[in-house]
Amino acid sequence: MGKVGDWVDTVNRKVAASKVGYWFKLDGSGHPKERKGSHFFTEMRAGLATFFAMSYIIAVNSSVVSDTGGTCVCTADPQVDRWCINDPTYAICKAEVKRDLITATAAIAAFATFFMGLLANLPIGLAPGMGLNAYFAYTVVGFHGQGLVPYQIAVTAIFVEGWVFFGLALLGMRQWLARVIPRSIKLATSVGIGFFLTLIGMTYSEGIGLVVGGTSVPLDLAGCHPSSRDSVTGACPDSDKMRNPTMWIGIFCGGVLTTVLMMYRVKGAIIAGIILISIISWPRTTEVTYFPYTAVGDDAFDFFKKVVDFHRIGHILNVQQWDISGHGGQFGLALITFLYVDILDTTGTMYAMARYASLVDEETGDFEGSTIAYMVDSVSIAIGAILGTPPVTAFVESGAGIGEGGKTGLTAMTTGLCFFIAIFFAPIFASIPPWATGCVLILVGSMMVRAVTDINWKYMGDAIPAFVCIALMAFTYSIANGLIGGICLYMLLNILVWVIEKASGGRIVPQNKEFKDPWAPDFGSIIPIWMVNVAKGRAPWKRDEPVRSIEGTTGPEPVLVGEKGDKGDSSAGSRPDSATEVPADLVNEKGAHH
Repeated sequence: MGKVGDWVDTVNRKVAASKVGYWFKLDGSGHPKERKGSHFFTEMRAGLATFFAMSYIIAVNSSVVSDTGGTCVCTADPQVDRWCINDPTYAICKAEVKRDLITATAAIAAFATFFMGLLANLPIGLAPGMGLNAYFAYTVVGFHGQGLVPYQIAVTAIFVEGWVFFGLALLGMRQWLARVIPRSIKLATSVGIGFFLTLIGMTYSEGIGLVVGGTSVPLDLAGCHPSSRDSVTGACPDSDKMRNPTMWIGIFCGGVLTTVLMMYRVKGAIIAGIILISIISWPRTTEVTYFPYTAVGDDAFDFFKKVVDFHRIGHILNVQQWDISGHGGQFGLALITFLYVDILDTTGTMYAMARYASLVDEETGDFEGSTIAYMVDSVSIAIGAILGTPPVTAFVESGAGIGEGGKTGLTAMTTGLCFFIAIFFAPIFASIPPWATGCVLILVGSMMVRAVTDINWKYMGDAIPAFVCIALMAFTYSIANGLIGGICLYMLLNILVWVIEKASGGRIVPQNKEFKDPWAPDFGSIIPIWMVNVAKGRAPWKRDEPVRSIEGTTGPEPVLVGEKGDKGDSSAGSRPDSATEVPADLVNEKGAHH
């Protein structure tokens, strides 16, 4: 071990002394802002930790988004099979779309994460975001294309969103816009999306099949064999409820076991549960097989047997449709919702991860490479739309790599290379059953719901809009409805309070007004530094602040989601060892966890 350790130290020193080390500001590189404690092999290990923490997105995203049917066309009689459940041709086409999405998800995650590391020098992973993919699949396009707009229009909205974001990042307005949203609505958005994902994880199409839509009640208990469900209502007979073995495998292996592993801070706990269930479900001779002896099962098994294969994107590549006549209103609603959630999600996550890695400048409140990071994210969103995926966002699971010591872009580049390798294992990722990922959605939802304790429940002007936002997201199965309801109610209540208070000369005020969350964000300068420098004839990236070395041991420590310390203090708590814990900034600043 001594010789190995000496060799590792030698390589670390040589890389740090090279141009690569200087570009990434490794410890010992001689850069005036070198990042103390950053070493080549540490960055490699951190990149692997980030990949294993977020690799589940390949299977989960492809499974969720394929529920739209992509560009597949249903030929069944809508009077007999409205949802196109029993059309074998459509089912085979949908399986092809899922394979397309596996390639697309891995490819865009590889591209976005690699260039986030190379250009912005940040240890942050990016991929199509949880929550946004559910909104895309079940609200915008809808199950089997029964939603607001066709798939082609939806990816067009995402493409436009990417370039709108690029302009906002270039002008320095992206951070400014994120601060406009009231704190209670930001937190409620995270909680509402958590419940939304939880409900999806309990369905048959994307989860363990625990609930179905009811007839006399909105939701009904399920858990029966899919073959015994009513062909019209989808309900389960009482005699077969809770007797589906795939549901129990999902609960115990994907839910209980994964939770226990997470409790003991086992890295890669989520992906371990997915792998175990998948292996159990692959043999064709069992009752829980994912490859039944049907036309769809045979097609899926033939693809699975290839193991290593590059699957070309055939159904969803570059399918943008620019003629939005007849869908203008819904196109605009989808675009605005994607913009709003992405502003909160990506901006909040990037700030939280940068602070966790001690890369935030306390004088400016910004982090190194922020403008370039937002530009990389924006371009990745647009490219992802061409590949047919929902919006790309920063992943809080990046905290797993940062917790392993990742401080530079080498961490992200390693993660990106791992996603690139995953492209060639599409047959494996395409064969992961929904009951393997259902409990993942539930677990992610539980992590997001913890933020409910940080909502200000003392003042009704903050609490009621937040509650409405949460309730509408879950009960109307729509993130957009929750956002619209919460924001509109917040504006209405607080404007009325302001008018009454002014009209009465300050004598009539609501109860507990003193506990209201202040809405006075520090917008700072709206003009980005690069524009100021260009106007002064200087290099765009030049800063006036004194040169300082960023120490790896300073900066606030993260707290568990849902923990509460002193208001406004994000430095309490302990350093996480896995992605199940996130920095306090993420709780206080971001609205949606993916």
